[in-house]
Amino acid sequence: MIKIIEKADCCGCSACESVCPQACIAMQPDEEGFLYPVTDVEKCVDCGLCNGVCPIINAAGEVPRPQKAYIVNSKNATVRAESTSGGAFTPIAQYIIENGGVVYGAAFDECFNVIHTYADSVEELKKFRGSKYVQSDMGDCFRTAKAFLDNDRLVCFSGVPCQIEGLLRFLKKDYQNLITADVVCRAVPSPLAWRKYLIYRKERLKASEIKSISFRDKSKYGYQFPMLHISTDRKNYYRGIESDPYTRSFFGGMAVRPSCYKCNFRKRYRVSDFTLWDCFFPEYFAPELNDNRGSTNVLIHTEKGGELFKAITDSLSYKEAEPDKLVKDIKEMFKSSPSNAKRTQFFRDIHVMDENDFWNKYFPNTVKSVIMRFAKSLLAKTPFYKLVKKSVTQRG
Repeated sequence: MIKIIEKADCCGCSACESVCPQACIAMQPDEEGFLYPVTDVEKCVDCGLCNGVCPIINAAGEVPRPQKAYIVNSKNATVRAESTSGGAFTPIAQYIIENGGVVYGAAFDECFNVIHTYADSVEELKKFRGSKYVQSDMGDCFRTAKAFLDNDRLVCFSGVPCQIEGLLRFLKKDYQNLITADVVCRAVPSPLAWRKYLIYRKERLKASEIKSISFRDKSKYGYQFPMLHISTDRKNYYRGIESDPYTRSFFGGMAVRPSCYKCNFRKRYRVSDFTLWDCFFPEYFAPELNDNRGSTNVLIHTEKGGELFKAITDSLSYKEAEPDKLVKDIKEMFKSSPSNAKRTQFFRDIHVMDENDFWNKYFPNTVKSVIMRFAKSLLAKTPFYKLVKKSVTQRG
């Protein structure tokens, strides 16, 4: 029987719920809004399958092996503009669908909750583009993916590393018709904090409807200074991570899942076919790809991944890089997110305070944040911004 004693020992991947033959495990939110398995002890037969698929109990070891590394830009201007960085995932996903497969990823539902779901048409791939700074609800994705695989459909499954390891533990065998892609992950924020933020933001904008959300919008200042963009029936909201309350709670380690503070999945040699992450400084690897519209680092772990990459190169602008150099200094790949001393009180207050008072308490719009926002918007138009950003990145 799966039993969570320490919250840090569960990443919420849902593998245990998916494998249970008695359907006696349900993923339920705790007081912080994160999903954890809860077992109906009367139905449980102690078969042990839930513990057997847990990717934290059965952490995958790191096995060094040959890798290929690339800096990638999609040649499709629309795909690249809608993507967080270079749009490398869409060509991978499109290849799968054009060959009769399905693609899984994180998407917004109609209420802008983040869920894991699948697409079986090229047009649907748009919902997977762009970062989602909220932990996704996996639903029944593991079970439906297995059903597709067992029926000989190609499947591409994307997610954060713990979700990919959870999927592979659940599947229990190597499917040749499965492609997996993980994204280098800083941490996963609370769905509860996100819902509270949306209420706050709608009230602040005096809006009755949110039309679209982009966590890393590049339309105003390009890739080097992306902004949270929320489009409503009243007005558009743009803020960088230095001044928006929700993104500050994420990057400040405040609203993060406990398991992210001691993540077991931060490593170079991963179980996936592809690892994808932002190429913040393409000029050091591929100056010809550096146009401030975003580039993606792609690390290929398997022969299967390498063959697929070869099949999609016509849709990419890319340059090969040395894997050792590409992963150097990528702290999110190797180091867990630091905690915030105010985290405990943050989650106490979130239940008892008015949304406006709550977000203003922890992330007020001070003179300092206004000056910082103004300075960044000016620097973003100059070559100096990149030098400052690199200095801050290296110190972090």
